[in-house]
Amino acid sequence: MGWKEAAEPVLTRMPTVARPEGHVPFKRKLLWTASVLMVYFFLTNIQLFGLGGQGSDIFGQFRSIIAGGQGSILQVGIGPIVTASIVLQLLGGANLLGLDTDNDPRDQILYQGLQKFLVVVMTALTAAPMVFSGGFLPANQALGQSLGVGTFGVQLIIFAQVFVGGILILFLDEIVSKWGVGSGVGLFIIAGVSQQLIGGILSWPGLGTTTGIIASWYGILFGDLTLGPTFTGQWFQSLLFDPGSILAIFTTLLIFVIVVYAESVRVEIPLSHTRVRGARGRFPVKLIYASVLPMILVRALQANIQFIGQILYSQLGELPAWLGQYQTTETGSQVIGGLFYYMAPVQSRQDWMWFAFAVPNEPWQIGLRVAVDLTFMIIGGAIFAIFWVETTGMGPEATAEQIQDSGMQIPGFRRNPQVVEKVMERYIPQVTVIGGALVGLLAVMANMLGTIGNVSGTGLLLTVSITYKLYEEIAEEQLMEMHPMMRQMFGNE
Repeated sequence: MGWKEAAEPVLTRMPTVARPEGHVPFKRKLLWTASVLMVYFFLTNIQLFGLGGQGSDIFGQFRSIIAGGQGSILQVGIGPIVTASIVLQLLGGANLLGLDTDNDPRDQILYQGLQKFLVVVMTALTAAPMVFSGGFLPANQALGQSLGVGTFGVQLIIFAQVFVGGILILFLDEIVSKWGVGSGVGLFIIAGVSQQLIGGILSWPGLGTTTGIIASWYGILFGDLTLGPTFTGQWFQSLLFDPGSILAIFTTLLIFVIVVYAESVRVEIPLSHTRVRGARGRFPVKLIYASVLPMILVRALQANIQFIGQILYSQLGELPAWLGQYQTTETGSQVIGGLFYYMAPVQSRQDWMWFAFAVPNEPWQIGLRVAVDLTFMIIGGAIFAIFWVETTGMGPEATAEQIQDSGMQIPGFRRNPQVVEKVMERYIPQVTVIGGALVGLLAVMANMLGTIGNVSGTGLLLTVSITYKLYEEIAEEQLMEMHPMMRQMFGNE
C-alpha cells in the first residue's frame, strides 16, 4: 500500500469550503472579498485572552509578509499556509509526491487535503513554541490562580486561541479564492502593508504610536521640529532620514514605478483561432511571469530560520558564538552575530549604514550579511519561481495544453501541443528565472533604503504587485460580466 492509499481516508475528509456551482456575479465576489477583509481586521484586533503582557513579536521584522497581528487571534498570520506551501513546492519540485495534479481529479483532491493537513500541523508547531516558551506570549499567572488552572492551564487556553486563529485564516483564504477576487493570502498582505503605509503618512502625535510624514513636515515648516544647522551633516541626515524621511518617500515611489513598469514588460506570442476566421489574440509572457508570490516563500523560509534561532535562544539562554549571538532589547532579542546574524535579512537602513547609525558590527560583517541576503533572495527567488510555475499550471506543457483546448494556435506552426510547447520553452523558463531574480534584487534594495511607515521593502513590493494583478483581475471580471460569451470562450463558465 502506497502513501496515497494510506492517507486518502484522512486527506479526502479534510473540511473544505464548497465551490460555487455556477458563475458568481462580480458584485457578489466583491461583497465576499470585502466581508472577508472586514473579518480579518476584526480578528487582528481581538486580543488573546489570558495574556500577561504584550511580549515580543517573534515575527516582528517579517510581520508585513506574515500578516496577522502580535497578541491577537491571528498571531501566526499566514505563516503556516506559506510554510506548508514551501514544503509542498519542494516535494513537488523533487517529484517525491507522485501526484498528477494536472490530469487526475483524485490526485488533485489528495493534494488539497495534504496542503490543509500540513497547514494544521504547521499551525500547531508554530503556536506551541510561542506560547510555552514564555517570552513571546506570556501567560497571566494571576488569572491562572483565580481560575484554579495554573500557568500551564492559561497557556493551553492561549494555545487553543492561536490554533483556532490559524485555522480561521486558512478558511478565510479559501473563501476569497473560491468566492471572491484574487487570493486571501495576497489580500491579507495588502491589508497589513496598507495599514502601515497610511499610518506612516497620516499618523499624528498623540493619535498614534508613530509620527507620520505629514505631521513631521508640518513640525519642520512651522518650527516644532528642526533639522539642525543648515547644510551640515546633521541637517542632511535629518532631511534624508528622520524627521524628513525624503529617502523613504523616494524609495516608496521608486518601488511603485519599477513594479508597475516591470508588470507591463512582456513578450506577446501571437495566436489565431482555428475555427473563427479573423479571431486573433496574444499570449503575454510577462517579465514577472511567476508573479511576486514566490518571494513570500523565500522570505518565509528566512523567517522560519530566524524563528528557530529565537526559540533556541529563549530556551538555552545562550548559544555558541559561531551559531548566534543575541542582544536583549525592550522589544525582544536581536541577533548581532553568528550564523543566524548572517542569514538574517537586511530590514532597514540601521542594519547596514554604519557610517550614519550606531551599528554594533564591523563593516566587513555587514557587507557579508548584505551579500548573503542578496544571494539568498536572488537565487531563492529564481528557484521558487520555477517551482511556482510548474506547480500552478503555468509551465510550457500546461500552457500549450490550455492554448490547444481553447481552439487557438500559433500562426505558422502546426496545431499540435508538442509544437506549441517547444515555442513556449523558448520564453517561459528564461523569463521565469530572470523575473524571480529581479524581484529578489528589488526586495533587498527596497529594504536597505527604507520605506514610508517602516514597511519592509519586500512587503511593499508584494503589495504593489498584488494590487496591480488584482486590478487586472477586476478589469477582466468586469469585461466578462459585460460579455457573458467570453466566459465560455475562456472556460470560466
